[in-house]
Amino acid sequence: MSHPQAASEFLKDQAKAKWHDETLWFVRDKRDRISKTIPEWEDLRNLASQIKENVLSKLDSYLEEFERNAIQNGITVHWAKDAEEHNQIVLSILQKQKCTAIVKSKSILTEECHLNPYLEKNGIEVVDTDLGERIVQFLNQPPSHIVLPAIHLKKGEISDLFHEKLHTEKGNEDPTYLTQAARVHLREKFLKAKVAITGVNFAVAETGEFVVCTNEGNADMGVHLADVHIACMGIEKIIPRRKDLGVFLRLLARSATGQPVTNYNSHFRSPATGKEIHVILVDNGRTAQLGREKFRNSLKCIRCGACMNTCPIYRRSGGFSYGSTVPGPIGSILSPGLDMKKYSTLPFASTLCGSCSDVCPVKINIHEQLYEWRQEITKTHGELGKGLSMKLANGIFKSPLAYKISGNLMRTALKTLPKSLIYHPINSWGKGRNLPDTPEESFKEWYQKNRK
Repeated sequence: MSHPQAASEFLKDQAKAKWHDETLWFVRDKRDRISKTIPEWEDLRNLASQIKENVLSKLDSYLEEFERNAIQNGITVHWAKDAEEHNQIVLSILQKQKCTAIVKSKSILTEECHLNPYLEKNGIEVVDTDLGERIVQFLNQPPSHIVLPAIHLKKGEISDLFHEKLHTEKGNEDPTYLTQAARVHLREKFLKAKVAITGVNFAVAETGEFVVCTNEGNADMGVHLADVHIACMGIEKIIPRRKDLGVFLRLLARSATGQPVTNYNSHFRSPATGKEIHVILVDNGRTAQLGREKFRNSLKCIRCGACMNTCPIYRRSGGFSYGSTVPGPIGSILSPGLDMKKYSTLPFASTLCGSCSDVCPVKINIHEQLYEWRQEITKTHGELGKGLSMKLANGIFKSPLAYKISGNLMRTALKTLPKSLIYHPINSWGKGRNLPDTPEESFKEWYQKNRK
């Protein structure tokens, strides 16, 4: 996939691209304002980062501790090395229950494993119960943002979609009305489902419990009505102790949406009488990332989406331009670890401004890792033309005479050549912007003329 090509598709609708940019910046601004109300905000970030550092240094021990305690609590624990094994485990549980329809709350891991199409291919109806997820499911699209799945859609588009799918009033764009229609539609699905699937935000090694955070209560509604709860969890979601939850819960919602806390932080420790809880611990490339010293910090991510909300590239190119489950800056670190060739353009989809690192609640050095991936990709998949141009530039910048001559030549050429040559496809810079006006003289010439 090519991020520049995919981004150019998104940018064809300039008005929508501008709206997308401004909407996400509004969320970033909310994050800034609420974080400033916490005097110890930076201390919390430092502590969260240190806790995650400890987890990554002893991940195997914490996972085994979690498994022991979860089993003692009556939870069934499964291990999956990759997406395929994860999907097979889920299907086997459903087949054992003779289940043909499930409800599912938001889970980035199940998106990463492409669980929905796998189950549907095997005759299972999957209903995403998060409102944003249900909207993109109606459109047969993946989420474009890990916290705001339908942020790429305007309310008029959702109104038209609900009119088609839920038979709402045509042209009625009132969010309250549309949300109520979705609630009525989903309530029937909740009542009929025997199995509910959720993700996992945090799993506590000390107690064998796990926590699911939602704003809509859909995870609670699903699992409390269903007989079987399947929780799908990336192995990096472990934290050591229950008291560590207070650190992460204070950071998560504020970083994600600018809220003081998520509306529902639900703890699951043991199944109710006659019911089952299954937890699937999934690797799917995480161990390999843990072994990459320069990139292991990316596994600290708590999936708040703050780096996406602040990133000038993500905001102006949309989530689909990344071609991966997790888009934006953090996704541009994680995806090349899964397939460097396929995602080779993603680390270059950044200004390296460092804003992503500044807002990260667990202090991942995102922009530095993006730079490191650029070096790795250039070594492995370097472009001949780019290498030659860098050598030419090196020769020019090394020699004052060559620099002066080339500067004079370029100023003359830009003034005299036709635009068709100046804005030739080879000039990537000129594809989306006009070149600045050509100066009459170089800075050195101006300085020599004007210095006193």
